[in-house]
Amino acid sequence: MTPITEVEGRRVALSNLEKVLHPATGFTKGELLHYYATTADVLLPHLRDRPVSFLRYPDGPDGQVFFTKNVPPGTPEWVTTAEVPRSEGPARMVLVQDLPSLVWAANLVTEFHTHQWVIQEPAMADRLVFDLDPGAPATVVQACEVALWLRERLAADGIDAYAKTSGSKGLHLLAGIRPTPSDQVSEYAKELAMEAEKAMPRLVLHRMTRSLRPGKVFVDWSQNVARKTTATPYTLRARTTPTVSAPVTWEEVEACGDVGQLTFQAGDIAPRVQDYGDVLAPLLDPGRAGRVP
Repeated sequence: MTPITEVEGRRVALSNLEKVLHPATGFTKGELLHYYATTADVLLPHLRDRPVSFLRYPDGPDGQVFFTKNVPPGTPEWVTTAEVPRSEGPARMVLVQDLPSLVWAANLVTEFHTHQWVIQEPAMADRLVFDLDPGAPATVVQACEVALWLRERLAADGIDAYAKTSGSKGLHLLAGIRPTPSDQVSEYAKELAMEAEKAMPRLVLHRMTRSLRPGKVFVDWSQNVARKTTATPYTLRARTTPTVSAPVTWEEVEACGDVGQLTFQAGDIAPRVQDYGDVLAPLLDPGRAGRVP
């Protein structure tokens, strides 16, 4: 019988709580649900009003992994959904607005991926993002070097940047911006990626050319395109271990000399939030948003 729990007055069905999702650590679905429920205070503000793409891995990262963009079958009527414009025609997507919706979505076993815009203004970005993806033998250590350069370059344009781990092998750079057409933000991000490559030609690549990737950091500017999504802060990732896309301080980025220094798992997040609060909280303050030139 599927257990039912009540979350803020909503009845949420939970299933397979003992299933091991991350064999390397024995991390179970029950632990996944506990992680999301206890991280909700810092996670939900970064999800709210943003249509969610679910990257599902119900049998763990070694099983089938697939994106669900449309509202999944069986979605409770109390979960907020919204019509989202797409090139092939409008679609309906989920908005994770509250704790019951978060717990329901977590029971699907998913990564959370969100757009750089909110549903009230589709394709008007209020976030700028760079995905810094190192090609072996480069690692997050080299990604940190690139992040520091981009931070200074963005600051020169009056834009404050913040960092988080990708939860995989790289780093994400995020900035709050005044609502700007996604196409314009994407073009600006591309220009900065090209500048970074020109400034650090032995380290940076702005094109996803596989043959050029080894030893370099690919600065992926394309996730600013309106249709694309990026892993949400604090989401778990479908990896061998339950790694998290975790916000990090600039002091941690500057001091990074080893991959392990910027690798965080589910159990690391509560102590970090206690110590640092939400490092990305400034992104939620419209008064601190920069203006894209």
